[in-house]
Amino acid sequence: MKKHGVSVALAAGLLAGGLSVSSASAADLGGNCCADLEERVAELEATTARKGNRKVSLTVSGWVAEQVTYWDDGVESNVYVSGIGVTLSSHFKMTGSAQITPGWQAGYVVHVETNSNDPTAFNQNTDDGGAGVTILQSYWFLKSDQLGKLSVGKLSHASDNVAILVDGSGSLVPANWVIFDGLGFAQRSGGLTFSGSAGAPVAGDLIWGEIGFCHHIGAGIAADCNGIPQNAVRYDSPTFGGFSVSASWGEDDFWDVAARYAGEFNGVKIAVAGAWSHYSEGLGDLTNGHDSDYFQVGAYIQHVPTGLFVYGAYGYEENNHLTAASLAGGGLAASAGGFAIPDGEHFYLKAGIRQRWSPLGHTVIYGEYAQHTDMVSQRLINNGFNSSELERWGVGIVQEIDAAAMSMWLSYRHHEGELSDGTIPGTFNVDEFHIVKFGALINF
Repeated sequence: MKKHGVSVALAAGLLAGGLSVSSASAADLGGNCCADLEERVAELEATTARKGNRKVSLTVSGWVAEQVTYWDDGVESNVYVSGIGVTLSSHFKMTGSAQITPGWQAGYVVHVETNSNDPTAFNQNTDDGGAGVTILQSYWFLKSDQLGKLSVGKLSHASDNVAILVDGSGSLVPANWVIFDGLGFAQRSGGLTFSGSAGAPVAGDLIWGEIGFCHHIGAGIAADCNGIPQNAVRYDSPTFGGFSVSASWGEDDFWDVAARYAGEFNGVKIAVAGAWSHYSEGLGDLTNGHDSDYFQVGAYIQHVPTGLFVYGAYGYEENNHLTAASLAGGGLAASAGGFAIPDGEHFYLKAGIRQRWSPLGHTVIYGEYAQHTDMVSQRLINNGFNSSELERWGVGIVQEIDAAAMSMWLSYRHHEGELSDGTIPGTFNVDEFHIVKFGALINF
């Protein structure tokens, strides 16, 4: 707010409060009658949110996203209200920059996530997955129009979400290859949870995230196995002819590289991105440290006149270390001669149509399919299992509302899976799991 605007507002408030001003005092503009007013104006300006200072800009943006989820595991069903998952949750982001010299900028990003109820953490017995406010990103950067951009801090590194973000269909949030929904739910076999079934492969309940486990970052998210912001140093090249490259390094220790391309030819949009990342050193449950490589690639093609689109993503995780149980010796580990962590593989396909059938905005109708192979958790490996398969398919519709910068969705997802090839003979089939979601996201 400019000083003149504050002065007018404050003066109006004082008059409304019944302050009397004599004609003599009002005419004495050169005296002390205005000194107190100027002091009050200065105090008010000091407490007023402003768009940066005189040198560095400030922009606040973000979104609020919530959904209603119905789930059915074949025995139980229920309806929960939640956010849409960590790293996608409601948030606000403060960004800004300042020009140092022509062609050079310095800036910053502070990204604060406000998670109302995390769907990755609730299950059949818990309808509250936990809420909280976290710093998702906080970093500064230097940017040259000719040389590129250098960023330092907690940030989205070069390979973070690379295969996901090429999806330009408008259905990325409700439908991507990460299992935000259902991750923490206990699996059933023959109607029983594994802790209650005879000959169960492990003690305690087995959750869906344990047959979609990314050892690269130690999380059962099924895909995007390097998709969490890290404390890192990142470099991004300028874009040349639609091409750009990125690289980053962070603690403790990882490094990655990525390449991206986007363009449009004769009414066909194309976006392709790929990345490779390497982790060494420790995750807490591996006493010999961690050694893992992850490759991912994603591509999106859309015929603009018809709105028909196809999106696909592929990931391969190569694990080059043994399990904690293997190192400890004894029990199943000793009899099996040590358990190597298997390499995991996964892919995701989505196809549909994006068309403006309504004056509200574009409508997106899609179908999806994903498969995740040998992505077994630490606990399953320690109990002799080295093979699994998780299959998912779904359908959905998204309606964009341009006037409100908003998207609404209704979607269905189906999960099924199996465990096999362990020290316990036979295959354990996992009962089907069903999810229906209705939600919305509004940008600001």
